[in-house]
Amino acid sequence: MIKQLLAACVIVGAFSVSAHAQEAKLRLAHFMPAASWQHTELFEAWAKTVHEQSKGRIEVRVFPAQTLGKAVAGYDNAINRIAEVTWTVQGYTANRFPLSQIVELPGIFETARQGSCAFQKLYDSGALADEYKDTHVLFVQTHGLGHLHTKGRPVTRVADIKGLKIRQPTAVIGRMLRAVGAEPVGMPAPQIYESTQRGAIDGFLLPWEAVAGFRAYEVSDQHTELGVYSLAFVMTMNKGVYEGLPADLKKVIDDNSGMRWAMVAGGGFDAADVSGKEKTLASGKLNALTAEDRTAWEKAGAEAAEGYLAELEGRGLPARKIYAQAQKFAQECKEAR
Repeated sequence: MIKQLLAACVIVGAFSVSAHAQEAKLRLAHFMPAASWQHTELFEAWAKTVHEQSKGRIEVRVFPAQTLGKAVAGYDNAINRIAEVTWTVQGYTANRFPLSQIVELPGIFETARQGSCAFQKLYDSGALADEYKDTHVLFVQTHGLGHLHTKGRPVTRVADIKGLKIRQPTAVIGRMLRAVGAEPVGMPAPQIYESTQRGAIDGFLLPWEAVAGFRAYEVSDQHTELGVYSLAFVMTMNKGVYEGLPADLKKVIDDNSGMRWAMVAGGGFDAADVSGKEKTLASGKLNALTAEDRTAWEKAGAEAAEGYLAELEGRGLPARKIYAQAQKFAQECKEAR
């Protein structure tokens, strides 16, 4: 009996040590496939770094491919603690991040690193604080430039897109698509493959890395480099969970927030654009626009941007001020390309 009691004490003691050592368990949810570079090189890398720097006291389990909440609910999933940490697209929640989405306007950035650097600077300036007051932001970023991809319909002139149903990545780009005669269709990126496959849309706008990441090259064979937008992303944390951490574990989270990881994300997107383009064009055709038609696209993009800024100003938001700040930070971050 004494031996059994001693053994039981050892077991209880072991569990107590384990419970003490493991002070935080976080679930990180995102919508990219498990085979994507984001899952391994960004999210699992962040989880491993946090685990190591906390000496094992923070455990992060990563849930890919909408397995812990739909992409469109990503931000609310962090608020409601469906997951303690989520990575999502601001544009998936309509009208919630109007000032943040100014970074998506055409012509501000040339690469994901430049865009992520500038967006993080804009966030760090405090100009966007009210839009994220319900969560604890870890970092913000952008992807690289988005291009047009269609199924069976080459687009080499503006006239070629008239009447086509094209998936819009943002409401602003939807304006641009309408200006050139297309019919914009809103949907999260994970739905693109099936929607194109069954003919619900004729094409979509995505950066090269996402075409490869979602295997959308399997359902598209015509590709036109437009470089018309960059999408905004945020990785954020349930505010109560963050505030409930002891000071030393908060520091671990703080040390793995902000510009450092924004640049890891941006650099990853840029590298994936190179490999994604190569993979996509192995089975598809790259179409070139004439100088005249490229000018027409750029004009449509500028008009869409102006319309968006005017709309926000009409709602009493300092849109032009934020736009000017974004442009300024983009210039400062030019070397990040």
